[in-house]
Amino acid sequence: MSNAHQEAIKQFLSLMENVDEKMKVTFQNMHHGYPTETLARFLKARDWNVQKAHKMLIDCLQWRIQNEIDNILSKPIIPTDLYRAVRDSQLVGLSGYSKEGLPIIAFGVGLSTYDKASVNYYVQSHIQMNEYRDRVVLPTATEKYGWHISICLKVLDMTGLKLSALNQIKLLTTISTIDDLNYPEKTETYYIVNAPYIFSACWKAVKPLLQERTKRKIQVLQGCGRDELLKIMDYSSLPHFCRKEGSGSSRHSSNGALDNCFSLDHTFHQQLYNYIKKQATHIETGLPIKQGSVHVDFPEPDPEDTKIAKTIESEFHRLADQNGLCNSLNGLKVNGD
Repeated sequence: MSNAHQEAIKQFLSLMENVDEKMKVTFQNMHHGYPTETLARFLKARDWNVQKAHKMLIDCLQWRIQNEIDNILSKPIIPTDLYRAVRDSQLVGLSGYSKEGLPIIAFGVGLSTYDKASVNYYVQSHIQMNEYRDRVVLPTATEKYGWHISICLKVLDMTGLKLSALNQIKLLTTISTIDDLNYPEKTETYYIVNAPYIFSACWKAVKPLLQERTKRKIQVLQGCGRDELLKIMDYSSLPHFCRKEGSGSSRHSSNGALDNCFSLDHTFHQQLYNYIKKQATHIETGLPIKQGSVHVDFPEPDPEDTKIAKTIESEFHRLADQNGLCNSLNGLKVNGD
């Protein structure tokens, strides 16, 4: 770390000494014993501008306090059938660890439908997985591999991506904004696999809008990406949709829930769900666990994120118009044929 970066962290630490007690408590719950590394993440997200990073962190701490994020892992989505419906339509899970010990988070972007529950449940579930990652998964990996692990790898499966995904842009922008503002710099690399033409067209339009720092993190792999991913992880940690070239679906795999890290029956989701229910029991001993979603304030998206979302939207509309024209031409009969 350069002298300039060390000086920025020193200034940031000094500013944080002046926050009130509530903020100090939630900051402790956030950094898990690594305050300097946490400040460095916020500084990176604001190009090492101390004042901007300080404002970003203060806003984050206020968001955590106002929405009781410190307690969100004690608020299970119940009944279980509802949580299963969320898991079946918001495809995400932990498939394993890289050879260095980084958790591998898999996303079924193309086949996630977000249509089995209200928006609040999907946002709640996403934040709970973020918090469980930071409080349980990363500390466990740190202990197991013998070095401080605070970041993960993400593998995004584009299988099944369709023009109808346009309906999910608003929700996905909300989730992305929550991550950008409150969980910055938590991902080392994004690997895109099984990318259809529709993704390639959108990527071509969006890529110029991204910051260089973000572009460097994104790798679009050929096919299911198996060979490239096996350079950084063992076969057992490969997401199920990367295990066989042309295997297709994100939802299903040959060994069912044992392989499918999106399934509620997968070990990761069983551990996560049981952890949340156990925390709820500790807090409300003798009382029935409350039903209903957690309502979290949705932050205003960054203007750059809004621009990217609008670019994707317009590209989808262009492709839809193009597709409609092709369908019309295909339906024409020439000379009575």
